[in-house]
Amino acid sequence: MSETEHGTVNDTRDTLTPPSPSKWNKAVRSACRVAPWNFLKSVGRKVMFGGIERACHLSSAEVARQRTTVFPKAVTFSILVPLFNTPLSFLEDMIASVQAQTYPHWELCLADGSDDTHSDVGARCRELARSDARIVYQKLSENGGISENTNACIAMATGDFICLFDHDDLLHPSALFETMTAICRHNADLVYTDEATFTKHGPLTVLAYHHKPDFAPDNLRANNYICHFTSFSRTLLDEVGGFRSDFDGSQDHDMILRLSEKAKHIHHVPKVLYFWRSHGASVASDLNSKPYVLDAGMRAVRDSIERTTGQACTVERATASSAHYRVRYSLPEKPLVSIVMHSITNEEALFRCVASVTQKTSYDRYELLIPPSSTLSDTMRERLTAIDRVRTVDGVCDAGGDYLVLLSAQTEVITPDWVEELLMYAVRTDVGAVGAKLLYPDRTVAHAGILIGIGKDRLCASAHHGLDAAEQGYAGRLCYAQNVSAVSAACMMTKTALFKELDPTLGTILGGVDRCLQLQREGFLNVFTPFAALYHHVDKKERPTAEEARHFRTLWHDTLEKGDPYFNPNLSPAHTDFRLK
Repeated sequence: MSETEHGTVNDTRDTLTPPSPSKWNKAVRSACRVAPWNFLKSVGRKVMFGGIERACHLSSAEVARQRTTVFPKAVTFSILVPLFNTPLSFLEDMIASVQAQTYPHWELCLADGSDDTHSDVGARCRELARSDARIVYQKLSENGGISENTNACIAMATGDFICLFDHDDLLHPSALFETMTAICRHNADLVYTDEATFTKHGPLTVLAYHHKPDFAPDNLRANNYICHFTSFSRTLLDEVGGFRSDFDGSQDHDMILRLSEKAKHIHHVPKVLYFWRSHGASVASDLNSKPYVLDAGMRAVRDSIERTTGQACTVERATASSAHYRVRYSLPEKPLVSIVMHSITNEEALFRCVASVTQKTSYDRYELLIPPSSTLSDTMRERLTAIDRVRTVDGVCDAGGDYLVLLSAQTEVITPDWVEELLMYAVRTDVGAVGAKLLYPDRTVAHAGILIGIGKDRLCASAHHGLDAAEQGYAGRLCYAQNVSAVSAACMMTKTALFKELDPTLGTILGGVDRCLQLQREGFLNVFTPFAALYHHVDKKERPTAEEARHFRTLWHDTLEKGDPYFNPNLSPAHTDFRLK
């Protein structure tokens, strides 16, 4: 699993000392705000970014601190930039942002596939290379496409770490410094940062920030959320090989999938250190401008899954309007699934739930188990047990299936293939628990994965709680299957053997979270999938008792203090809608 860096270096001689919370908050505000390019002057640069007057700001003191930091190892970064008919203003902006880096040990590898009508690109690169030996330029004999041109950059590179950079984008001046800090502190061999999309019409305008989770393999299969700014060791690159032209358009996604399969220490720096330019021909502006990107991305994901798991699957677009993918894993066998009812407080609600399961569920190998309940009359019990597949039991120990679903009696099935959607993840050896999307009857989100340390009481809360079900959520996270710290026990699937190994000590509301955190602690992934959907007929304000909350805090104190790895520290912990602090 990856770690999250929650601080910056606060001593010029000791890169391993984290700052105080107040300094961290100040650093976040400084790193994320849009302010004049004062750092260009403070580092002695005379070249101003053409027409760009606003971006991330560093004070002269901070620039000096970063420049004089002594790291415990020597690393040179090779920044790869394949060029193709690059507008000169974009080119100069890009190079200037590299030259403004506070960490000085880098080389900029420019492989130019521009056509003859854009000879000015080469002329300008050669001119800048003459004044800065760290800029390495090569004119390619022909344009080989994005992958082959990037491989040409790799052939030029001599550094210890490789960095991916597009020819029309910008780096924050601390990008290499923060990456170097992560390498030294965490022995990271793959590092990525947060990013922002911007446009240039006079002053630079940030269109959107992307504050990412820590490493999450299922998120990566659904979309290249890692994207920019990504750095990785030359040793790791040599192990996986170069870029593959078969995946042009999503060549970075393919590369990051392969790197993550072999990386020993993946580290996320939760700071906006990369600025992705949005213009008419860019993917950042309109994915439909390059439709082949989606096709290449889906093939890269399928190739990765089959390579690493041997499991057959299909990959398709999650929705018609998003750039996210939906993986459908094949189920060559149909194991028995035991659906165990709980939270039986109303016999009519229970009957509605049972009826929806038996009438709508497309999976045909399940049993529906009803444990003892004082709320059930003999008449209702007879009525239920007369239904095929339904039987009364003493408890979970009577479950006959290899897979177990905890299902609240307050739920009602929406998607007929909900069992298949949960099961395709539950059968994986690396997955602990899988949860469904739960909606209130008014079609707002009741549950979409549980965030730890979030909400008004900083205990736990559902992501996107109360959002309209038709919305895509933050960075599309209501559209695709993803890793989460916990899922709701109102509809949770796990392996029966795993469930029996757990030691639940909490009640209904927090009991499922407790089980998921136990699984996460043992190294399992928990998954939320929006493609299994049910209604949840409960009070929107339902919360645990004070005693249960205190017990949960005691059990998971360190986890709450560390923060949820799938929730970015730049986002407000008081809210579940992923708003900025």
